Amino acid sequence: MSKLALVRRPSPRLTEGLVTHIDRSPVDFQLALRQWESYVAALEACGWRTIEVPAAPDCPDSVFIEDTMVVFKDLAVIARPGADERKPEVAAAAATVASLGYRTVHITAPGTLDGGDVLKVGDTVYVGRGGRTNGEGISQLRAALEPLGATVITVPITSVLHLKSAVTALPDATIIGWERVVDDTHAFPRFLGMPEESGAHVVLLGDDHVLMSHDCPRSIVLLKSAGLIPVLVDISEFIKLEGCVTCLSVRLRDAPGA
Repeated sequence: MSKLALVRRPSPRLTEGLVTHIDRSPVDFQLALRQWESYVAALEACGWRTIEVPAAPDCPDSVFIEDTMVVFKDLAVIARPGADERKPEVAAAAATVASLGYRTVHITAPGTLDGGDVLKVGDTVYVGRGGRTNGEGISQLRAALEPLGATVITVPITSVLHLKSAVTALPDATIIGWERVVDDTHAFPRFLGMPEESGAHVVLLGDDHVLMSHDCPRSIVLLKSAGLIPVLVDISEFIKLEGCVTCLSVRLRDAPGA
């Protein structure tokens, strides 16, 4: 199985990135750059080939590449960000994924969709409806994915920026989350509350390896006890901008052109 990951170098304007649900705090750009490089290295150490989308130096949030698209099978649904400031991030990401052999379809106005609001668990696709993704965007995503065998389920979010700020999934399809910010835990067939906020955010790397932030020791112990192998990274500067480990890459497990 081919494992590719799209990544994007942080903009020098990163410190101007949007924040909506937390208080703004100072971001150290040089530290963030080193953390991004370590994140990329962690992906590569676990067998992922990283592909850099051309940098967008005038877009402060462009490092959060996940928000530009949703990839399901051989189709990349190109997002239309809910924040106008982020719309210029999309074009280069769309061109890059198309160059890898993916078919593309674009969310169009008045629909809005951020990739961070979409959690894929097998053929089930959960979509958070909140501040960045609207009903029309979800309808367009459903129209694009259901012919490919997906079941698209809308999930309300009110306390966090994106759905994957609240929940992600383990390899056995258990949804994990920080219950304080999960609107409805019963929206998921199997839900496990995590003891720390960062512990709710994992990226599945294969072979039971899960990428996660290092700042959640109790959650790390919990996942180890479940037989998983945490791969730890420090993303403190991105957390200050409501980012998490999922935001910094788009994982492509079966690139048609690879």
